[in-house]
Amino acid sequence: GLNLALDYLPGAITFDPLAWQTPDAELAARIVWFDAYVNNLDRTPRNSNLLLWHRQLWLIDHGAALYVQHDWRDYLERATSPFPLIKDHVLLRFASRIAEADAYALRRLDAATIDAIVALIPDTWLGPDTSPFATQAEQRAAYIQYLTRRLQAPRVFAEEAERARTAHL
Repeated sequence: GLNLALDYLPGAITFDPLAWQTPDAELAARIVWFDAYVNNLDRTPRNSNLLLWHRQLWLIDHGAALYVQHDWRDYLERATSPFPLIKDHVLLRFASRIAEADAYALRRLDAATIDAIVALIPDTWLGPDTSPFATQAEQRAAYIQYLTRRLQAPRVFAEEAERARTAHL
């Protein structure tokens, strides 16, 4: 199928927390927050889906994120649920600034930004062949509702990330 943002990073290596200096707490918290927000269950020590390139972390392969797209039943109710699998996140132990990451994200993810992001989804990824929605517009609206509702207080996914982090201290 269609892939977006494909690039080759020559010399990039898989992130290994044991082989690299401690990641910056702010960056780690922002990544943990984002992965909890989009329900990305695939950033574990076994398979971090992080690359190190020119001494910077690169997030790759978000195929396991937004699991809601695989099962739209009760999606608005699930939008307000925690994300317990965040406990296995490879960066969780470094993410000591989750509250700050939450505030940072809320300043940047307003309704217009979410609308603009959802508008970028290729039409071929939407519609009756890929979802229970009759039109692409209906599915875009569902993504917007889901992502917007996840940002409403209380953001239990952020609370769950902080709870999981402190439980592992």
